[in-house]
Amino acid sequence: MRLSTITNWAYGATVALTLASGATMLMASSAEQAERAAVQQRATLDQMTSALLEDSYRQTEQARAYAITGDPTHLIAYRRDKAALRSVEQRIANFKDAGATPGELSALQQALHWVDGLTEEQEAALSAAQAGNGDTARAILFGNEYGRELDNAAAQVAKFQYILDQRTEAAVSRATDAAREWRRMSEFMLGATALLFLCVLYFILKQRILRPVVRLSDVVTRLAAHDFEAIPPDFPQVDEIGDMAQAIRIFRENGLERQRLEQERDADRIMRDLLSRMTQRLQGCDSTSDLVEVVRRFAPEIATGFAGRLYIHDARRNAMRQACEWLSPAASALEFSPGACWALRRGQLHKPSGEMIDIPCEHLGEGMTRPTICVPLSVQGESIGLLYFEEPASVLPAQRERAEKYLEMLAENIGLALANLRLRDALREMAMVDALTGLSNRRRFDTALADETMRAERNKSPLACLMVDIDHFKRFNDSHGHDAGDAVLRAVGGVLNDALREDGYAFRLGGEEFVLLMPGFNLEQAMARARQVQEHIRKLRVEHRRQEVGPVTASFGLAVFPDHGRAETLVQTADAALLRAKAQGRDQIVVAAVRDGASALA
Repeated sequence: MRLSTITNWAYGATVALTLASGATMLMASSAEQAERAAVQQRATLDQMTSALLEDSYRQTEQARAYAITGDPTHLIAYRRDKAALRSVEQRIANFKDAGATPGELSALQQALHWVDGLTEEQEAALSAAQAGNGDTARAILFGNEYGRELDNAAAQVAKFQYILDQRTEAAVSRATDAAREWRRMSEFMLGATALLFLCVLYFILKQRILRPVVRLSDVVTRLAAHDFEAIPPDFPQVDEIGDMAQAIRIFRENGLERQRLEQERDADRIMRDLLSRMTQRLQGCDSTSDLVEVVRRFAPEIATGFAGRLYIHDARRNAMRQACEWLSPAASALEFSPGACWALRRGQLHKPSGEMIDIPCEHLGEGMTRPTICVPLSVQGESIGLLYFEEPASVLPAQRERAEKYLEMLAENIGLALANLRLRDALREMAMVDALTGLSNRRRFDTALADETMRAERNKSPLACLMVDIDHFKRFNDSHGHDAGDAVLRAVGGVLNDALREDGYAFRLGGEEFVLLMPGFNLEQAMARARQVQEHIRKLRVEHRRQEVGPVTASFGLAVFPDHGRAETLVQTADAALLRAKAQGRDQIVVAAVRDGASALA
């Protein structure tokens, strides 16, 4: 029941009790008025009976005085008083009007009868006195008979007063008792009203207002301090306090939701800051290895708890090869074909398990039970890599959804950075590679020479330099055209590139001149490799327009650090040996002498 309803009922009961108390007070007042009326009636009737006796005594005295003295003054006074008296009926009516009861009127009527009898005797005595018979008059007025009648009249009046006193006392007693009862009832009503008021005040203020408000106040204070762990008390009653408790519960739920959103916003801001820092580091990478290291460090922080691998597409082998891993993933092959992953096929994130069933990727292998996520690294529709993740066992759906959003952002940033690196490498390759032969050009040769000579001097390791010049190259251009000369250059470049592979570097310095740098090769090893190259060049069969161009031979000049001088003069020393080879008849290998190194120094 609502407090307003309780208050209204209490107010109604209080008003009803107050009205009842007022009614009892009015009834008590009415009883007191009845008591006063009875006393007043008694006083009035007493005055009237006293006047009746006084009139009778006064007339008796006037008549006796005239009978004794014969003074006419007394007779006149007697006549005047008698004339003022009313008849018995009128007197009875006056007493009746004053409130006398029939019993009282009966006693009064007897008294008036005796008074009338006295009046008749008084008239007889006065008549005798006027006739000169004073003794008779005095005998009548002072006789025993007259005295008895006067006493009888007084006795009847006394009887009337006694009856009146009895009635008055009874009426006063009844009125007093009634007033007492009504006052008692009034006091009871007032007490009940006060008790009801106090009970309602205690129940409403303390039980229904004060205690709940104190408890709610504590909760509100904690909620105001953003302590949303405070649980509002449950007040099942349907009243204003219950509404207030419900409002506080809603406020707490809103606060918890706001706190959750703020936490998500803070976590999102932290994650975006982390992504931003990773992006900045990716932009500063100079090589793929730098990018791989950045991904290996940042990926576990962005995808918290998700083990995974980074794959980069190897265009030469058309395969996805693992570049790095984190948190020890349990599945996925180290190398696989792009067609083995549905994310690479579809060009979008792929989850083979979860709420929506899907096809597992082939590169996962057999027996993989943990949920996995594959995110392709795509740029302009081309897949250049893959991010592979394994979900932790205790991940929540909300965390999974949020992680997928960040994984896609992570993949986008890594894909752009990897594409930029590849584009930069391609541009660098275009600037550093000879377009005709596919070998590195003079610019890369200068850089590689500086690096290798510095490394050789620091490590005190050998470094071989083999200068190569195609014999009579101008003849190919003059006899068969420049296209034939280009074909010869391409063929020789292929031989040089195949001869070294990972053992050294092959460069085209310009025209028909080439150079090989072989780190770690001593003189014997370098000589053996030079003879191998010489034999392969001799075996070349170059065709141009269905016509064989050849034979093709080359001259070689070989110099080795530290056998033939200092590292910074290695190329000049080898070039001097090449000049001697050409001077001695071409198609031969000449090893530099110490004087070649000295000549280079000079």
